[in-house]
Amino acid sequence: MALIINDECINCDVCEPECPNAAISQGEDIYIIDPELCTECVGHHGLPQCVEVCPVDCIDKDVMHVEDHDTLYQKYLKLTQ
Repeated sequence: MALIINDECINCDVCEPECPNAAISQGEDIYIIDPELCTECVGHHGLPQCVEVCPVDCIDKDVMHVEDHDTLYQKYLKLTQ
């Protein structure tokens, strides 16, 4: 499942450079995560790096984009070809 940034985001800018897939960008009000690019860092790291660095814990699972580990890994392979 992809991740999503909720309204508690303080626009601190620490998550965007940590994303190995460039899935995070500045939205109109808060940072946003592109679910087509988010692999929860599967293939790159053991844990999602944005979640690890977020000082306000505003990154959640995106229930609108449910994916299992194998699906996330296949997305990683496609993105890194």
